Amino acid sequence: MSPVVLAALAAGLAAALLPPARERLPATGPPVPAAVEAGWMRRQRPALALLTGASAYLFVGGPAAPVAAVAAAVGAWVALGRAEPPQARRRREAVRRELPHVVTLLATALRAGSAPGEAVDLVCRALPGPAADRLAPAAARLALGVDPATVWSGLGGDAELAPLGRALARAHATGAPVVAAVERLADELAARARAEVEDRARTVGVRAAVPLGLCLLPAFLLVGIVPLVAGLLGELTR
Repeated sequence: MSPVVLAALAAGLAAALLPPARERLPATGPPVPAAVEAGWMRRQRPALALLTGASAYLFVGGPAAPVAAVAAAVGAWVALGRAEPPQARRRREAVRRELPHVVTLLATALRAGSAPGEAVDLVCRALPGPAADRLAPAAARLALGVDPATVWSGLGGDAELAPLGRALARAHATGAPVVAAVERLADELAARARAEVEDRARTVGVRAAVPLGLCLLPAFLLVGIVPLVAGLLGELTR
């Protein structure tokens, strides 16, 4: 084995076994579990890429081994950079499911006369969950006196909360009624959620057809095909 490969393998193993450095907790509280998992993947990304390259070098061997090792390491680096932790994906899906209810309740609070910051705080306390966890910092910043335009624009960095942030920022910039913008967004999100549920319901029948067909196939063979084949064989053997 090449000394370079041995060094790369040793470095990868050492990096994988080293404990992560202690990080200062943010002022907003403990880190989100999905963010912790994503941070672990980012920390281990170089080690995993090196290990993948070393494994490819050992597996391929010969003159093509260095090229295969580099290609495998680069591929692993890119794949790990694009990978989404399962917990992050579950939280993202949970936020998408909860967002229509959050926006509907926010529109109700605004219609009742609450200020935007107060309405956001009420919604976060009334509907705790992943969506409220992401929206709560906006309410805290508004309570501290941060410019609402800055707060609403900051929501645009969240892929799931971006529609709400754009609607609130647009209403704040143009002077349009905030209630109308939020109610319109609530209707759009509710319609989108209904469409997704209907699509999933339509695909249930398609997915159930294959297992059902596999269950009925033995009976079809025994009742329809086997007697026919047996009859033909009987006629041929006479």
